[in-house]
Amino acid sequence: MTWNPDQYHRFKDARSAPARDLQAMIPERGYGDIVDLGCGTGEQTAALATRFPAARVLGLDSSPEMLARAGEHSVPNLRFEQGSILDVGGEFDLIYSNAALQWLPDHPALLAQLWTHLRPGGMLAVQVPANHDHASHRLLSETADEFRAELGGYTRFGPAHGSSPVLTPAAYAETLDALGAAGIIAISKVYPVVLGGVAGLLDWTRGTALVPYLSRLKEEDGQRFEAAYLQKLTDAFPGGRVFYAFTRVLFMAQKPT
Repeated sequence: MTWNPDQYHRFKDARSAPARDLQAMIPERGYGDIVDLGCGTGEQTAALATRFPAARVLGLDSSPEMLARAGEHSVPNLRFEQGSILDVGGEFDLIYSNAALQWLPDHPALLAQLWTHLRPGGMLAVQVPANHDHASHRLLSETADEFRAELGGYTRFGPAHGSSPVLTPAAYAETLDALGAAGIIAISKVYPVVLGGVAGLLDWTRGTALVPYLSRLKEEDGQRFEAAYLQKLTDAFPGGRVFYAFTRVLFMAQKPT
């Protein structure tokens, strides 16, 4: 996928609110090694490095476009690497991930894998979006189905690609308990976002949900895809103001010593 940092940051304050809440959940400790999985443009990674100056902080992301922006952060104990979350190596005292794990399947297996990279006493702190049942996502899947030939059958949430991997807070808590975790916290929170009509809603999705589709389409097909999607949004949201219930799941747990 090709990410556009400028587009992603058009709603920076709204997108950052869940990350700030997740960071506030992390207890003050003498962490030695910290990794931010799917660090994007690195704001949260830099915040961790500044907050824990004695730690070695690594930001990992697969997007060269995002990492180019992340490299602008200058904190002595901070470094960035390009790579897949699934290929992360080493052991850490804090594994942090903000709005990244939703792109990967089978979260029980994923958390079990990440758990092996956590040192005894270490913390896992994760935030994922839970908007897959919102009309904007459902209509996006419908549009993808109409363009299945151009997309080669790809759709994030639908018969060709499976349902959303994001679990409920209770399911995350149960998964962590099965791993032997202690101090489990798992919550769902809605962050209200008011957008300027369907054009604003389309602009919002351009930064995230639309990316895997447009990345797979030729420019002309991408324009047709956006037009078809915009028409569906217009039919679903006829008013001039769109209230978007930006829903997130935040969870944290400790690996026993």
